[in-house]
Amino acid sequence: MKILVLGIGNVMFSDEGVGVHLCRLMEEKYKFTSGTHTLDFIDGGTLAHALIPIIAQYEYCIIFDTVDVDNANIGDVYFFDFEQIPAGVKFQGSVHEVEMLHTLSMMDLVGDRPPTKIIGIVPEVIAETTLQMTQAIIKSSALMEQTFLSHMKELGFTCELQKEIGIQEVANKSCQQER
Repeated sequence: MKILVLGIGNVMFSDEGVGVHLCRLMEEKYKFTSGTHTLDFIDGGTLAHALIPIIAQYEYCIIFDTVDVDNANIGDVYFFDFEQIPAGVKFQGSVHEVEMLHTLSMMDLVGDRPPTKIIGIVPEVIAETTLQMTQAIIKSSALMEQTFLSHMKELGFTCELQKEIGIQEVANKSCQQER
C-alpha cells in the first residue's frame, strides 16, 4: 500500500504549524520499514486544494493538523477516521487557504480521496507570527507522536529511532529548509 503522511499548517503562526513540524519530525527522527508498504512524508503547508492531485496518488493518508473541538482543552489530541469525524471536531483551517476539511470533502465528490486518518491537536496560539510553539503544544505533540507510531505499527511498519530531536528544534529550522 502506498501511504502518505501529510503535515498541514502555517509554520509562521506558532501552534498552527504543528502539523508540518510533526510530519518533518517523524521523517527525521525515525526510520520506517515495511515489506509491503511505502511511506512518503509531505509538508502540505497551507496548500489545501492544491494538494488534491498529490493526495489522490496514494492508497492511504494520515494527516497531522490542528483541530477546533467544542469544549476541548488546549493540547488535547484527537485521532479519528475522516469517515467518522467525532461530534464537535472541526479543522482549524488557515486564514491563507481553504480548510483541509473542505479539500477532503471535495475529493469525496469525485471519489479521489483515499482512506484518511487525522491526528489533530487543539492549539493555543495560531495568529502570532513566530516559529516558537507554546509549551502546551510542545508537550502534547509527544502524544501525537506516540499515536502515530502506534498506528504505523498496526499497519505493519517497524519504527526505528534514528535521531533524538524535539519538535521545537524542527520548528526552528522550518523556514531554512527548502521543501
